[in-house]
Amino acid sequence: MPEMKNICILGSTGSIGQNSLEVIANFPGEFRPAYLTTNSNIDLLARQVERFSPAAVAILDKSAAALFQKSSNGSVRVLTGEEGLLELVTRPDVDIVISSLVGFAGLVPTIEAIKRGKTVALANKETLVAAGELIMRLVREHDARIIPIDSEHSAILQCLAGEQTHQVERLILTASGGPFLHLPKNEFRDVTVERALRHPNWKMGKKITIDSATMMNKGLEIIEAHWLFCLPADRIDVLIHPQSIIHSMVEFIDGSVKAQLGLPDMKLPIQFALTYPERARSTYTRVDFAKLGSMTFLEPDKDKFECLGLAYRALRSGGTAPAVLNAANEVAVGLFLDNAIAFHQIPLLIQGALDRHAARPLTTLEDIINTDRETRAEVRAQGALIRERAYAST
Repeated sequence: MPEMKNICILGSTGSIGQNSLEVIANFPGEFRPAYLTTNSNIDLLARQVERFSPAAVAILDKSAAALFQKSSNGSVRVLTGEEGLLELVTRPDVDIVISSLVGFAGLVPTIEAIKRGKTVALANKETLVAAGELIMRLVREHDARIIPIDSEHSAILQCLAGEQTHQVERLILTASGGPFLHLPKNEFRDVTVERALRHPNWKMGKKITIDSATMMNKGLEIIEAHWLFCLPADRIDVLIHPQSIIHSMVEFIDGSVKAQLGLPDMKLPIQFALTYPERARSTYTRVDFAKLGSMTFLEPDKDKFECLGLAYRALRSGGTAPAVLNAANEVAVGLFLDNAIAFHQIPLLIQGALDRHAARPLTTLEDIINTDRETRAEVRAQGALIRERAYAST
């Protein structure tokens, strides 16, 4: 019988967090969700506490934490703010941290977990995008381990099992193409938030769903793959695969290609991350190839999906440029979700931020935090100008 592993889930009320708890429930003797965190979704958190009986929870929003503490009647220890979250990830009894907070908020707690030599099951793209150089250095220094949860990077990890990295020719990240694969670019200015949130294959949070619609999610994954698998930008390609059955591929120097296939279900890469390097039996639905019929592939249109090219640009610039890309994208997506800018203006704000920024070496966490803060302020100001001009023209 394997020893029970305690898990801390950063963002247990989000899409990845909820799927993680469903996976953990299938292994009651092997994994325990000892610590859960949320920003402010205390209703769902209360149901999770009732079902899984964690030792403690952390709630980032302090007013929500006060309400939760009052209603829970001391049934679970409640910590608040970023301090509470950091206390949980650094507890010595935590074996695995599932990092699934949305955006830049996941960076500091992930770093603190790495500094304690823990295994991090990483679903937060922005951590490696903004701070990949620093993160991977800390992983080496503290003998920690990062196991990707993203389906694409999990696929690559599985394809590389038993292979020698110097024999890898290139990585091929597959993309569904999102909801606007066949929509002409000149119609992007009329895209509504509701329409952009209707992903054809995956059920995800709002931010990552918009990233899929702009294909920035694939741009962020290119940067992630660079740090996880130590390959340069010109050996990481993107291929549109609308059926989302092949989750990514690895081409080797002899021309052979390995692919990892499965239905679009995040529980599969989550389970693989938790049991890695072993595999465990699951009851999830399997691919029925006879019913699938066919799989198709397309080159991405980088003129139409400008965010893809912006990500390659940031990766090649290096230093603080990816942190600028990430911060600008987070703000731009937030503005679009608030109906403050149009869909087609998301890449314009990101490009403007990169144009104004002179990339510099990234050596400390402070470098990243300062770059992130400055970029967000600039992009918010640019977004306000766009909105003012829109009002003036009506």
